[in-house]
Amino acid sequence: MSGVMKRMGMIFRAKANKALDRAEDPRETLDYSYQKQLELLQKVRRGVADVATSRKRLELQLNQLQGQSAKLEDQGRKALALGREDLAREALARRASLQQQVSDLEVQHQTLQGEEEKLTLAAQRLQAKVDAFRTKKETIKATYTAAQAQTRIAESFSGISEEMSDVGLAIQRAEDKTAQLQARAGAIDELLASGALDDQSGLGSKDDIQAELDRLSGGTDVELELQRMKAELAGGPSAQQQAIEGGAPGTGQPSQTQHRFDKQ
Repeated sequence: MSGVMKRMGMIFRAKANKALDRAEDPRETLDYSYQKQLELLQKVRRGVADVATSRKRLELQLNQLQGQSAKLEDQGRKALALGREDLAREALARRASLQQQVSDLEVQHQTLQGEEEKLTLAAQRLQAKVDAFRTKKETIKATYTAAQAQTRIAESFSGISEEMSDVGLAIQRAEDKTAQLQARAGAIDELLASGALDDQSGLGSKDDIQAELDRLSGGTDVELELQRMKAELAGGPSAQQQAIEGGAPGTGQPSQTQHRFDKQ
């Protein structure tokens, strides 16, 4: 079961990677990377600004403490001039305490100044890298777009692109149907010429000779039937026989109908 699960996981990852590879657009990936670099650059710049703000705040505190120290020194000098040595000593003691704070702040100020310089240098280097990446990104995007256009044009000329394949299939189907209709029309023409497709129902039109033959045949049958009926009415078997054979009774000549038919 463990082996099956591992295999299924591998197949899933392989298919997912293939799907992602088809969906990935290098231009979008480059733009995303550039955006992330810009965000990092903004963070570094904010860091530089924060350090510079802290440094400026320390400078203000240093200026304030140095002003207080100078004031205490002046007050101690005036107290000593007035004979107030105790006040002069207290003023100098406070000034010494302020000087310790000034020294600590100066150390912090130097540290912040060093950090600010480092961050400023890092921001400048990062800015240069971002600018270089942007130039390279635009070059790669332009090259990729040109290659993509050339590939599409080549596929269109070769007929292997998806759109051109659909058009080619439509043209092929139209040509096949046209050829099929032309073959059917040619076959029908050949059958009509050979008489294989003549009207078999007997309802179609006949030529003039056949129509005349049918008319004469129909008239002869009527005349024969009429002679037979006359012979039967006469009551003589010889007359009936003559009527059947086509001769008129009492004469040795053939009937008018028979003579017309023979003449015809």
